[in-house]
Amino acid sequence: MRLFVFGLGFTGKALAMRLHAAGWHVAGTGRAGTVAFDDVAAVGRELATATHILSSVPPAEERDPVLERYGDALGESAAWLGYLSSTGVYGDAAGAWVDETAPTGTGRRAARSAADAAWLALGARVFRLPGIYGPGRSALERVAAGTAHRTGLTGQVFSRVHVEDIVTGVIAGFDAPAGAYNLADESPASHDDVVDFASRLLGLPPPPLVELDGLSPMSRGFYAENRRIATTKAKRLLGWRPLYPDYRAGLRSVRAMSSPTITNTPPIIDSVDQR
Repeated sequence: MRLFVFGLGFTGKALAMRLHAAGWHVAGTGRAGTVAFDDVAAVGRELATATHILSSVPPAEERDPVLERYGDALGESAAWLGYLSSTGVYGDAAGAWVDETAPTGTGRRAARSAADAAWLALGARVFRLPGIYGPGRSALERVAAGTAHRTGLTGQVFSRVHVEDIVTGVIAGFDAPAGAYNLADESPASHDDVVDFASRLLGLPPPPLVELDGLSPMSRGFYAENRRIATTKAKRLLGWRPLYPDYRAGLRSVRAMSSPTITNTPPIIDSVDQR
């Protein structure tokens, strides 16, 4: 079996390691890849022999660079197609539960919603993901580095997903019908709840409260949206269950796998960029 990944980053590397151990050939573009995205000939050779093709590349300048450059080849391919999208396509739900039947394209991520729809039109399995975390990339690192903050917004909640639960979801999707699938934990919570728990795990005081006006436009946009992600479809059609059903279990696992000194990592806010 041969997988080609556009964008071998945080999530793509975790998937590649799992499949390598199972005897797969995995190649891809991106930080951990061996093929240059702009090398059309090399990418073409990989696509021609791939049994599975996955993209984790987010839109850039309002366009999906993978579809723009390789859309024709993907449309002609007989390989399994997958795309890592974002639950940001649902926009604000005023804290309600949202499943795959909810409308998309009404939020702040018009380009992501357009890419999501385009991959669905190609017959891909589109995995809609909330905030991604895992070893080396979580609230624990931000608290340890002194870059975490609290907002005081106890009523604003969001879902999140451990990187290993994305890996098992994508693999389960290899035998699933084309369509959209939400992958998320079962315990949506506020940003402050997660940061407070991470602080307790590290034995550190909680970080300071910040005014929203002092945050970046991207962060302010995130806190303006409020939703809980339902995963009934993935459980029913993929047979998927999260290994880390809440942030407490996930952060405890990250803490157990961390080195004694947790290093600094950039903040992760409901984003699938830089996977």
